[in-house]
Amino acid sequence: MMQDTLGRTIDYLRLSVTDLCNYRCQYCMGCEGVPKRSHQDILSIEELAQIGEAAIRCGVKKIRLTGGEPLVRRGILELCRQLRKIEGLKELTMTTNGAALPQMAAQLKDAGVDRLNVSLDTLRPERFREITRCGELEDVLQGLQAAEKAGFTDTKLNVVLLGGINDDEIADFAALTGERPYCVRFIELMPMGVCADWPQERFLSADAVLQAVPELEFAGQSGVSEVYRLPNCKGSVGLIRPMSHTFCGGCNRIRVTADGKLKPCLHSLQEYDLRGLQGEDLEAAIRRAVEKKPSEHHLLKQHRSDTERQMHEIGG
Repeated sequence: MMQDTLGRTIDYLRLSVTDLCNYRCQYCMGCEGVPKRSHQDILSIEELAQIGEAAIRCGVKKIRLTGGEPLVRRGILELCRQLRKIEGLKELTMTTNGAALPQMAAQLKDAGVDRLNVSLDTLRPERFREITRCGELEDVLQGLQAAEKAGFTDTKLNVVLLGGINDDEIADFAALTGERPYCVRFIELMPMGVCADWPQERFLSADAVLQAVPELEFAGQSGVSEVYRLPNCKGSVGLIRPMSHTFCGGCNRIRVTADGKLKPCLHSLQEYDLRGLQGEDLEAAIRRAVEKKPSEHHLLKQHRSDTERQMHEIGG
């Protein structure tokens, strides 16, 4: 077991495999996209697997593979297979924009991925192209079908609340839970990176969901998500409130960026380099970084993240 100085048990690693993405979402990166790095600047598949194994030896039970977009990373299936073989790993999950799932869903299932989170901020094709700057909604919808056919269950749809952009679709997203056993999770937009200086009206409280769909009934808590249900529906609705509430006191996660920096907190400037370390030295470095995990972020006080990285550089 691995604990920080506040007694929080850290058993969840979000491992970014690339900072590249095939989309250019407005709140995640600039319109110019992501500067391409050399291969030497990014962790190799072997290094990613070593970090995952060391984290599991330290006490991590769950690993989520993130990006950028993890499915654009060459060797991603081999990494999944390697991680899945490590004794002590209870759950291997992935967050994806879903565009490559029509081709890769079955392969991911065969490689040992247990569950998927799919980012989807609109159900309208033209608006989808506007938000992503280059994507097609139909690719993601086909990807969700492919994931279901491949045997994935408990798929989560992550919807970033964007005031004045997609808040008129809240009821439409909630209605999806009547037809499929999805958990549609509405996430408050965080002021970091390119959207840190966006107008205040873009930052909606998740209360907007309860106002738009008053029939929702509270059904408990699942991690950082408040869970609600509509009567007689197959799925559920989740509210994730990093802005209007704080859940730092129960935070159980750490993040490793694609260039090998461990971030004890998403919003902190603190980063600890893991590259070049192996075995006991790597485990010790992970434990030392966890000991430096801050008690909380400062989003509620200053309405701005302390991190200087864009979200695609950290892993959503």
